[in-house]
Amino acid sequence: MSYVFNPAPAASVPVVGRAERFPARRIYCVGRNYVEHAKEMGFTGREPPFFFLKPNDALVVVPAGETGTMAYPPLTKDLHHEIELVVAIGKGGKNIKAADAKQHIFGYAVGLDMTRRDLQGEMKKQGRPWCIGKAFDQSAPIGPIVEAAKAGDVENAEIWLQVNGKDRQRSNVNKLIWNIGETIEHLSAAWELQPGDLIYSGTPEGVAAVVAGDTLVGGVTGVGELRIRIA
Repeated sequence: MSYVFNPAPAASVPVVGRAERFPARRIYCVGRNYVEHAKEMGFTGREPPFFFLKPNDALVVVPAGETGTMAYPPLTKDLHHEIELVVAIGKGGKNIKAADAKQHIFGYAVGLDMTRRDLQGEMKKQGRPWCIGKAFDQSAPIGPIVEAAKAGDVENAEIWLQVNGKDRQRSNVNKLIWNIGETIEHLSAAWELQPGDLIYSGTPEGVAAVVAGDTLVGGVTGVGELRIRIA
């Protein structure tokens, strides 16, 4: 097959302990999926889950033990961090039941859903899509994937983020409003999941702004750490 120009290299994420990489297909993100984060964003209760997408070329892939670099994006003066547990899908399906969801999970990673909060807020006010606030270049840093069998008790893991060595976010995955299985059930009712899909499962409270020069270090117990410097 020939193309009018050379296609971009496939987006992929390293897998801990393996030479093969995980080919990234789609990036699904869950909005307001921790109780305290929902409150700080002005919402309460267990509202139905909602989703948005990022392009897979928004990934900033950071190998284990390294510090990645993310450029401060244009058009914003309010770039926010959101630390997240990322679920990597290894077996596709639609209308997956929560009880069966683990059969579809290849592994887990630590990710950041970076957000141009001022642009997102303006779009909300106007009733317009938030793509400009969420789906911009380099908006989805991610660390290596740990296979599910090696990740430990992910559903009760601590999740945390520090900026320049000081705590910003610290919670536990068990505080998700919609747990991993329930999220996959809802998501697969709307889209047919495929191997290579990545699900950013939501962020706990403590989201705040970062500026050029800041170093972000976040982690999920049993999954690893992610280090990013804002250039």
